[in-house]
This record gives sequence, structure tokens and C-alpha cells, in this order.
Amino acid sequence: MANGWDAATPYVELSRAQWSELRKNTPLTLTEDELEELRGVDDPIDLTEVTEVYLPLTRLLNLHFTGARQRNAAVSTFLGTGREPAPYILGIAGSVAVGKSTTARLLHTLLARWPEHPRVELITTDSFLYPNRVLAERDIMHRKGFPESYDRRALVRFVADVKAGLPEVSAPVYSHLEYDIVPGAVQSVHRPDILIVEGLNVLQPAPPAALAVNDYFDFSIYVDAKVEHVREWYVDRFHKLRRTAFEDPKSYFRHLAEMSGEEATEFAKNVWRDINERNLLENIAPTRGRAGLVLLKGPDHSIKRVRLRRI
Repeated sequence: MANGWDAATPYVELSRAQWSELRKNTPLTLTEDELEELRGVDDPIDLTEVTEVYLPLTRLLNLHFTGARQRNAAVSTFLGTGREPAPYILGIAGSVAVGKSTTARLLHTLLARWPEHPRVELITTDSFLYPNRVLAERDIMHRKGFPESYDRRALVRFVADVKAGLPEVSAPVYSHLEYDIVPGAVQSVHRPDILIVEGLNVLQPAPPAALAVNDYFDFSIYVDAKVEHVREWYVDRFHKLRRTAFEDPKSYFRHLAEMSGEEATEFAKNVWRDINERNLLENIAPTRGRAGLVLLKGPDHSIKRVRLRRI
């Protein structure tokens, strides 16, 4: 192996220092205050990590975006259609509590500041969870977040319509406070340059004779960490939410705010073991090899290594 390249795998693996060198002259366009707004609960990301990890990533994505536009233009010229370039679609996957939502929000902000693609939209697959009423009818409330808890056809149709260049495409809205789809609410996407699709299962393969949402992706990222580290982050995040969001009278989890610290820890560990870890091991982690790039985090939540698919 040389420079992280192992012929036995399709990936080249780079240390954070090696990856950081690929930033070249990409400017930092984010302030500390803006990062604070983007940072997730219990996610200690700082501007150093933005500079060393995310600026090289946005440079790569910009080059990839440009290449995709050129390929689209070539096909359009061949067909003589003269169509506008199709939106570029980026998928971001990973476990609960691993930090993929922060990654998605950060890339949403940074990519929109490149002059080549100012219209960047972000959608999460939570918007395509079945309403709690449907999950209860199917007796799968305890499997919320597992592949069967999503309206897969609606998600694929949404992404396909965006990719097809429809002027406006709408998705449902999910409330984390109410832990349910908001009746009648929609999020509309208006022909973006880039659409970011973030969710647990976005790299899942399709059933036979069907298309998967990732069939429409131009690039995909998997945010990775050891299971024991994600478990710790999940429990820590649970305690912070218990002292903040869960105290809201409208919160679905209002009753959890009244638990003692020991009860809350035990509850969080059980939820992690019985639901989130099972979903991670059975459904999410097996899709890691489908990603174009893997961000590997250490125990302190910071990204230590990067794997980039070369073939």
C-alpha cells in the first residue's frame, strides 16, 4: 500500500493531515457564530475541523459537481434536447447520534457559498417516515427509523422528481418536538443546483425490480464511528435533550424530563441497545461500502481519517 491506497479495496484512506492538504486555496467562509447555529447537540465540531476536513470536502464536491454538469451537457448535446443540467444530488448516511445531521447542515451552508452552485437545498428522510398513526396500525412504532418505517416510494418519487428538473417538488414535514409528521405541512424544493438528502437508510439497496433513492445520487457520504463511541454520544445527547427540548410542554418526550439521572441513563442505554444499535448493525452499517466517501470519527467526535472511493 502506498499513500493509503490498497488494491484490495476500492478506497484510498487518508489521514486527517493528508486530507487537509487537499484543501488547496479553498477559503473559509464560515464564522464561529454561524458554526454554533449549525452544530448539533453534543457535537464539538470547531472551525479547525471545518478548515481541515470540510473545506477539502467542498473542493472535492465542487469538482465532482462540475464534472457531473459536463456529463449532463454531453448527453443533452447528443440527444439534441437542450435541457438544463439536472440537479446534483448528494446523500449523507450514518447512525443516530453520529453527527450526520451536522455534516449535512454544514455542507448545505458551505456549498451554497461556492459561486457555481448557490441554490442548495437540504431534505432529511425523517420527512418520509410514516405518521405515528400508521406506525401504530402496523405495530412498528418500536421500529421507527428502521427501513420499513419509511414511505420508501414517496421518498424515491420525491428525489426522482427533483432529479428530473421539475420546477417545484414538495415533501412532508417532520417535527422532532412532536415526534410525528406535521399534518398539512410541506417543504418545497425549487429546482436546486444541489439537493442534499440526509438520513439513516439512504444507502439501502432497492427491493427487486425497483429503484432505490441512492440510484439518483451523484455522490454519497457515510459518517462512521465505532459502535461503543456512538453509544456514549447517544446517551450524552439524551441527557442534554432531557434538560432542554424535552422540557417543552409540547414535546412528545416531556415525561422523560422528570426522570432521575440514573433512570434516564438506564432508559437511554436500553433504547440504544434495543432499537438504534440493532438498526445500525442490521441496516445502516452494511451500506457503508456503497458510499463514495467515509468520514471516520474518533472517540472525541472529531474526524480522524477519510476514505475516498477511487473506483
